[in-house]
Amino acid sequence: MDKDYAVVGGKKLKQGYTTGSCAAAAAAASCQMMLTGVIPPSVSFVLPSGETAEMEVFDPKPGETCASCSVVKDGGDDPDVTTGLKIFAEVSKSDHAFSSLDERVTIEGGQGVGRVTEEGLQIPVGEAAINPVPRRMIRENVTRVADQLGYHGALRVVISVPGGEEVAKKTFNSRLGILGGISIIGTTGIVEPMSQKALVETIKTFVDKYRVKDPETILITPGNYGADFIREYLGIDLERAVQISNFVGESLDYIRYRGFKRILFIGHTGKLIKTAAGVMNTHSSYADCRMEIIAALSAARGADSDKVRAILKCVTTDKAFDILKGEEYFEQVKKDIVDRAMFHLRSRAGDGIQVETVMFTTDRTNIMMSDGAEDLIAYFK
Repeated sequence: MDKDYAVVGGKKLKQGYTTGSCAAAAAAASCQMMLTGVIPPSVSFVLPSGETAEMEVFDPKPGETCASCSVVKDGGDDPDVTTGLKIFAEVSKSDHAFSSLDERVTIEGGQGVGRVTEEGLQIPVGEAAINPVPRRMIRENVTRVADQLGYHGALRVVISVPGGEEVAKKTFNSRLGILGGISIIGTTGIVEPMSQKALVETIKTFVDKYRVKDPETILITPGNYGADFIREYLGIDLERAVQISNFVGESLDYIRYRGFKRILFIGHTGKLIKTAAGVMNTHSSYADCRMEIIAALSAARGADSDKVRAILKCVTTDKAFDILKGEEYFEQVKKDIVDRAMFHLRSRAGDGIQVETVMFTTDRTNIMMSDGAEDLIAYFK
C-alpha cells in the first residue's frame, strides 16, 4: 500500500496534510526565498515523525529582509472544511535577543487565524490558535532552512489564512472560545482520511476546557438527543455538558487521566443501552446489540418466547420498550439495563471515580437512572 494512502472501510483513501504542516511548509519556503532571493516551485519540510514531505509553493513574494508565500491545504479524502484554503506564512529577520529555539523564532497569527479567548486550551488566552506541535514544526523547519543558508539570527513568522474566519463558523472553534478564524492544528502533520482520531482529540479539548471551570465533576452526553434532554427536561445549562459522540471508552479514559472524580452520563437508550453489553464505541458499525440486551434481560425476568422474538424484530429501543409496557417485570428489566451499564462504565472509568447514568426513550416516558444520578443532576442545576 502506498504510504500516502490508508485503507478505511474497505476503501483506499488518500491522506492529506494538516494546517500545521501547511504553515510549516509555507514558513520554510518563505525563509528560503528571503535568504536566497530564489522562488522555489515547491518546498520540502520535516514532519514530527522525522519523515520529509513536499508541497507546492504559491503566491511568492521574495525580499531581502521579509518574504511570504502560501501553500494550499489538501485534506486528501477526508471531509475537511479547511481543504482548499491557502495557508500563508510571512517570515522576516528580527533583531530581538534570544537564548533558545523558542525565543529565536517568534510566531504570530494574522488574518483568518483564530485567537484564544477562554482558558483550558493548549494555548494561553490572547494568543493565536496555533497549537504546540505546529509551533514546533514551524520553528524547527524555519531554523533548519536558516542554518543551512548561514543565517543564525532571530526570525519572526506570521501565519495567516484568508477566508479562515468564515470557514471557522463550520467548526467547533466558537464553542471552544477560539474566535476570528481557524486553528492551526495537527499532531502528526498528516490527515488520516475519515479519521476518528481527530474527533477524539476534539472531545479531549472540550474536556480540558471544561476542567478549568470544574476539575472534579463532569457531565457527558453522546449528542443532540442527550443535549436536548439535558436542556429541556432537566433544565441544565448545556455549557456544563461535553458531547462525546460514540467514543464512550476513549472519553472515560481521558476523563480519568485528567483527574475527574464524578461523571454523569446522560443519553438516549439507542446509544447508552449498548454499554450494558460492555460496548464502548456506540457507532452502529462497531456493534448493534440493543435488541439482544433487552431480549436477554427480559427473558431472564420471565418474558415468554413470543415476547422475546417480537423484541428481536424491533428496529428501535422505543418500540422494544413499548412491547414490554404493562408487563409486571418491565420495571425490573429497566433496572437491570442500568445495573449492567453501570458495571461496565464503572469498570472502564476505574476505581475511585463515581459514574452515574440517565437513559431515556424518545417520548421520555421511560427514564432510567442509576442510584446516585439524582444527586449529580442536582449538582449541575
